[in-house]
Amino acid sequence: MPEVVTAKPRVGKFNKNAARRVRVAGKIPAVLYGGGHEAVAIEVDPKQISRILFSETGHNTIFDVAVGDQAAAKAMIVDWQREPLKDQLIHIDLKRIALDKLLQVSVRVKLIGIPLGVKVAGGILDQVLREVEIECLPADIPNHIDVDVSNLEMYGALRVSDLPHSDKIKYLNTEDATVAHVVSIREEVAPVAEAEAVVAVEGAPAEPEVAKKGKGEPEAAAGAAAGAKKPEGGAKK
Repeated sequence: MPEVVTAKPRVGKFNKNAARRVRVAGKIPAVLYGGGHEAVAIEVDPKQISRILFSETGHNTIFDVAVGDQAAAKAMIVDWQREPLKDQLIHIDLKRIALDKLLQVSVRVKLIGIPLGVKVAGGILDQVLREVEIECLPADIPNHIDVDVSNLEMYGALRVSDLPHSDKIKYLNTEDATVAHVVSIREEVAPVAEAEAVVAVEGAPAEPEVAKKGKGEPEAAAGAAAGAKKPEGGAKK
């Protein structure tokens, strides 16, 4: 049976203080919109929302949401915010959905196996796209898209066109977009070391050159005194 989220309508002002009072009471402020109905400000149980987000289907989970005495409607979580320090949910956006209408969602790509380029040639597997955008009916949303990378050789690439295709889902990413590839560890390190060497060589004469053209002590002191009279700029917001 689908999860049933029981929501309570919020009344009064919708500002930061009101949202804070909702959270102090142990609930999460949320908004329910879509489906041809007006947006409704609600409050929901954080335990129910967390259970949905950490389930196998995650934010693509379809569940029932019941607001007050109204009939339950199918919905999904389309956005959520967390407090960074305590990692607690502080706001949720829910969207009503129709089971007979196409949806655009992000689905995780799960790589299976160890590439030949890693086992034989000592390369590393770099996953470029961890999620892909697809369009499908709500009932056809996959939990994740599995793809076997065991035959991927050194410098080989897995593209969107190589992912499992069916008539039930449509990929919205370009077909030639790289999902994962096997690269050399040396190629990852060499450009960095070379760049550092170039900077070191080019920067070598910079120190004595500056010393020759730098300000003398009296001139530098005068410049520092002039700079001290100028007001400091405001901090950027």
